[in-house]
Formats: sequence, structure tokens, C-alpha cells
Amino acid sequence: MKQKIYQVDAFSQYVFGGNPAAVCPLDEWLTDDLMQKIALENNLSETAFFVPENNGFHIRWFTPTTEVDLCGHATLAAGHVILQHLNYSKDQIVFYSRSGELGIKKEDEYYILNFPTDKIKKVEIPQPIIDSIDINILECYQGREDFIAVVGSQQEVEQVNPNFEILKKLKARGVLVTSRGETVDFVSRCFFPAFGVDEDPVTGSAHTTLTPFWANKLGKTTLIAKQISARAGDLICKLKGDRVEIGGKAVTYLVGEISIP
Repeated sequence: MKQKIYQVDAFSQYVFGGNPAAVCPLDEWLTDDLMQKIALENNLSETAFFVPENNGFHIRWFTPTTEVDLCGHATLAAGHVILQHLNYSKDQIVFYSRSGELGIKKEDEYYILNFPTDKIKKVEIPQPIIDSIDINILECYQGREDFIAVVGSQQEVEQVNPNFEILKKLKARGVLVTSRGETVDFVSRCFFPAFGVDEDPVTGSAHTTLTPFWANKLGKTTLIAKQISARAGDLICKLKGDRVEIGGKAVTYLVGEISIP
């Protein structure tokens, strides 16, 4: 059996930038085991699978080791594939997911994700974060899936070098290390070793957590963000009550077929 596959660099206008995601459009679901094997073989932070449902698509995301509840960059990549490669006639796409209804639309060169806003609370710094990150953490917050570790400067975010074996003990998806940016509103790096992704290059879902935090800190609802991993990516984030709009560009790197049993 041949399965069409696309690889898209999300949150970048150039190949080799942003966050690469694999996208597999399906007519019907493969088995969970087979989708997990495909994701492991791809060895990207996420592989997205979707099937037509109602007036949109049902979408699921797999890291190399597990299925996840929400993924921004792979949803953006899936929207790019639908709009650029699958001759989709509508201007907006509705995705149904474990995290509820998600939206994506195209505005000029940007794809705009519409995701649920995370709820965060201030907490004591968990011991695995203290033991694995050797940068002074000013504040710590907890969201639906991740912890936010706030540090004093962009330079400190750039210098973070976690001990991933210790960080795996964290009872969460991972940690978002963030500060105010030098040329943007805020910067971040995102670490998810317990989910098979030591450092995610650009994490759309993390910005459902980071956006309400920085909107409150900075007193503004439209923010320019940059995830400063080695690949790096640029995001435009808008807080709209219980929803967050996350905008970014995307470019196709690969179109091909995979052989599956």
C-alpha cells in the first residue's frame, strides 16, 4: 500500500527553518499502531494524520513515541497541505481533535491557527526543573500540559542546556523557558524529553500557554514571538478571550509516498 506524505517546515518561509512536520492525508484511519510506527520512522517531533469529517477534518498527532492532545506546528503544516496541495475550495478549515474544534485560515502569506487558550497558575518550581536547568528561574507557572520557567533575559534563554534525563521525571509534557525578547515581545525554548522530543524547534501549542502569560505581563493582546531554537521560528500571537490566534508561514520541503503493510 502506498501512502502520500508531505513534509512541511512550519513557522518559516524558508526550507530548513521553523519546525518540520510530516503530514499524511487519509481517506480512513490507519491503526493506532501503524500511525505510531510511521511517526517513529519519520523521526520528526510530530506527524499529523487527518481524515475528512463533517465539514472539515479530524486530526491526530504523533511524536516518535506517543500520541499527543494538541500540536500547533503540525496543524499549521496540515492546513498548508490542504490549501496548497489538495485543491481545497474553502477559505477556512475546521479540524476536530482531542482538544476540541480548531480552526485555520490563510491571510496573505500567513496561516492563522485558532486554538483554545490555556489556563495557567503560579506554582513552586518543580524539583526536576531546578535540577535540570542551571539558569536562575524567576517565576514558574503551570498550564494544561507544560510548565513555564521565566528567566531574566533572552541571553539566558539562549544559554539553557537542560539535563534531559532529569527533566524526563517532570510530571508534565515539558517546560517552556521564556523571557522578554530583545527585538520581539517574548522569546522561548521548549523541551519535551518525556514525549521523545528533547527540544522542539517551534511549538505552536506552547503559545496557547505563553500568549496569555505575556499578554498579562505586557498589557497587550497582540504579541510578536520568536522561538529561538537552532532552527528558530517566528509567530504572531493574538489573545482573544478563551481563544488564541497564532500566525506563521509554511513551506513544503518534500512530497512523496511511503510503503506501508
